[in-house]
Amino acid sequence: MKFLRSTFLFACIAVLAACASQGMKSAGNGENEQLHALFDDYWETYLSEFPTTASYIGDQRFNDRWSDVSLAAFERRNALYRGYLERLEAIDPAGLSELDRTNYALFKRALEDSLADYASGNYLFPIMQTSGMQLAYDTASLVSFENEQDYRNWILRLERYGEYVDQNIVLLQKGIERGFTQPAVITKLLIEQIEAQRVDDPAKSDYYAPFEHMPDTIPAATQKELRAAGLAAIRDVVLPAYARFDDFMTNKYLPAARPAVGAWSMPGGREYYAKRVKHYTTTDLTPEEIHQIGLDEVARIRAEMEKIIDEVGFEGDFQAFLEHLRTDPKFYYEDPQELLEAYRNTAKRIDPELVKLFHVIPRTPYGVMPIPAPIAPYTYTAYYSGPAADGTRAGYYYVNLYRPEVRPKYEIEALTMHESVPGHHLQIARAMELGKLPDFRRYGESYTAFVEGWALYAESLGEMIGLYQDPYSKFGQLTYEMWRAVRLVVDTGMHYKGWTREQAVEFFMANAAKTEKDINNEIDRYISWPGQALAYKIGELKIKELRARAEAALGEDFDLKAFHDEVLGAGALPLDVLEARIDAWIAEQDAT
Repeated sequence: MKFLRSTFLFACIAVLAACASQGMKSAGNGENEQLHALFDDYWETYLSEFPTTASYIGDQRFNDRWSDVSLAAFERRNALYRGYLERLEAIDPAGLSELDRTNYALFKRALEDSLADYASGNYLFPIMQTSGMQLAYDTASLVSFENEQDYRNWILRLERYGEYVDQNIVLLQKGIERGFTQPAVITKLLIEQIEAQRVDDPAKSDYYAPFEHMPDTIPAATQKELRAAGLAAIRDVVLPAYARFDDFMTNKYLPAARPAVGAWSMPGGREYYAKRVKHYTTTDLTPEEIHQIGLDEVARIRAEMEKIIDEVGFEGDFQAFLEHLRTDPKFYYEDPQELLEAYRNTAKRIDPELVKLFHVIPRTPYGVMPIPAPIAPYTYTAYYSGPAADGTRAGYYYVNLYRPEVRPKYEIEALTMHESVPGHHLQIARAMELGKLPDFRRYGESYTAFVEGWALYAESLGEMIGLYQDPYSKFGQLTYEMWRAVRLVVDTGMHYKGWTREQAVEFFMANAAKTEKDINNEIDRYISWPGQALAYKIGELKIKELRARAEAALGEDFDLKAFHDEVLGAGALPLDVLEARIDAWIAEQDAT
C-alpha cells in the first residue's frame, strides 16, 4: 500500500482514537466516560496539529494549511503525548467495559510508541523518495475541488508552502548535526525529484493541476481570479521554495549524506534499527532471528519455484529461467493503457469470487488508477490509498504504468490480490465499517505487520478463487512471496549486518524474477525506510500459523470464512493481540 512516514501513520492510528466517542461511547460507568472524553480532546488537538492527516481521512476543516514540523512543534507534541498518557493512566482499566479495555491498551501502546519514535530521532528523516514535502503536490489528490472555498484553501496552502519547506530544511540540518541522514544514493534520487518540480512556467507545475479543470458551478470571473492567485502563489512561493530546497540538498545535505546505505552506519544505528524492527513487526524478534527466518523462507519458496520450472519444461537452470522471464517480450505489454486494462480486468474477475472467502464483505468501493507520472519512475509497482472516512473518496489501487515493458503480466494477479481485494482494500474498508469499534481502530494503519501481513496472506488465496491457473501466474505469486522473504534477508543484511547495496541487489536478483528496475527501486526503498519491509512476511507467517492452529484444533468444524472474518473483525491489531484473539475464538468454537 501507499507508504507514509511514521508521524502520518500515527495520525491514522493513535490519533483517530479520539473519534471513539462519535456514536460509540460505552454506556455506563465514569471510567468509560473519562476515556472517551480523553479521546475527544486528543482528536481535536491532533487534527489541528496534523491538517494533512485530516485531509487524508476526509475531514476538510484544515485544508488551508500544512502540518507544523518545526522543532518547537515536535517538542510541543511530545509534551502533549506525555500529558495524554498521564491522563490515560489515571483511568482504572478495571472499571472499563471489555471493549474499552482493549481500546485503552491499544491507545496506550500508540502513545508510548509515538514517544519512543521522538526519542529515537526518527522525525529527523522527514523525506524519502516516496514521501516528503518534495511530493506535497499529491495532497491535492486527497481533497475535493468542488467550490470556490476548496480552491481558496489550496491557494492558502500554496502560499504557506515556503514556511513548510523551511521547517523541513531545519529538520534535515538537525539530522546532519546528529549524523542522522539519508544515504547519498537516496539523496541523489531526492534531488532528482526536487529538480523535476523546478519548472519555468508556473502553469506547468503539478501544484497547478487542480486549476486546469474547474467546475462550471464556479463563475467564469471567479475561476479567472482563482487561477491567477494560484499561479502567483506557485511563482512567488512554491518555486522559490523548491530553489532553496534544491540548493540545500545539493550543497549541504548531499556532502553530509552517509556513504554507507545501512542504519548501522549512524550513531547508535544498530540500536535504532532494532527499535524500528520491533515497531514494524510488533514482535520481540531480533534482526539476527529475522535474517535467519528470511533465509529459511527463501529456501522453501525456491523449492516450489523449481517444481514449476520443471512443469513448464524449461531447459536451463534457475537463473536462466529468471532471465527468460525478465527478457521475453511475451510476458510484457508495450502499451501503458493495455497494462492498465489488464489490472482493471483482473480486479473485476476477483470481485465476485470474494463470497467464497468471507461471510462479511465491505460495501465501500475501490477503483484502479495509474500512479501519477511525476512519482512513477521512483516508486513501487503499485500501492493502495484508502477511502475517506466521510465517504467522499473511494479506495484506490494505483498501478505503475511507467515503462510497461518492465511490468510482467505474470505478476498482475498476485499484485491485485494484495493491493485491492481480498488484500488492502477489503481489510481497510472492513475496518472502517466496524461500527462497534472506536475510529482509531477502524481507520488505523500503523500495525504494519497486520495490514501488510494480511495483504501478503491474501495473495495465497488466489487458487481458491480460480487464479494462478497458468503456471507462469503461479510462478508470479511465488515470486511475490519470494520478494517478501528476500526482504527479511536484505533489509537486515544492509541495516544490521553491514551489507552493501550491491550485495542486496545481487541476492534479490539471484532469487526473484522481478525485473532489475523493480529490484533497484525496492532496494532503495528499504535503504530509506529501515525495518518497514520486514512487516509483510512476519505478519503473513503469523496469520498462516494461526490458521493452521485453528484447522488442527477444529478439524472438520473449521470454517475458513469464519476464520477470515475473525481475523479482520477487530480492525488492525498488533500480532500478539491478534494471536490472543484467535486463540479465544478457537476455544469458543471448540466449546460449541
